[in-house]
Amino acid sequence: MAHNVIVDIAGAAVADSPEDVLVTYSLGSCLGVTLYDPVLHIGGMCHCMLPLSQIDTQKAADKPFMFVDTGVTQLLDLMFKRGSRKKDILVRAAGAARVMDNSNLFRIGERNYAVFRKVMWKNGLLIKREDIGGEKSRTLRLHIATGQLIVRSAGMEWEL
Repeated sequence: MAHNVIVDIAGAAVADSPEDVLVTYSLGSCLGVTLYDPVLHIGGMCHCMLPLSQIDTQKAADKPFMFVDTGVTQLLDLMFKRGSRKKDILVRAAGAARVMDNSNLFRIGERNYAVFRKVMWKNGLLIKREDIGGEKSRTLRLHIATGQLIVRSAGMEWEL
């Protein structure tokens, strides 16, 4: 029987139980990043709100997953501590939409995605699949047993 592990906004989780499903909701301009190791059947997910931790270093120290730069880096570290190797990790991401920013003034989603790509490049990791941008929020479900990542948005579902 599946056991949902909820990843809150500015949060993260790593799981290795085949029954676990990592779930995060309401990815608007936020970025949802999933890491999956098909060799060890370990998965990780984070839900980052803002691109760069330098805007509030105290907040970043308290809630590193709030920011893409510190959150994704820390999620990678959590996977490595469980024994994952870079060459085995499948990286997928979704979100970074333009919601509630009709004038496209703040571009939080775009900036989140740009910082994510830079973190991946610095770590020598390729992004396997992504569902980025648009104007609708998304929900992600990462099934630890299989590595299947399901995206739900606007009443539709698909595998990423």
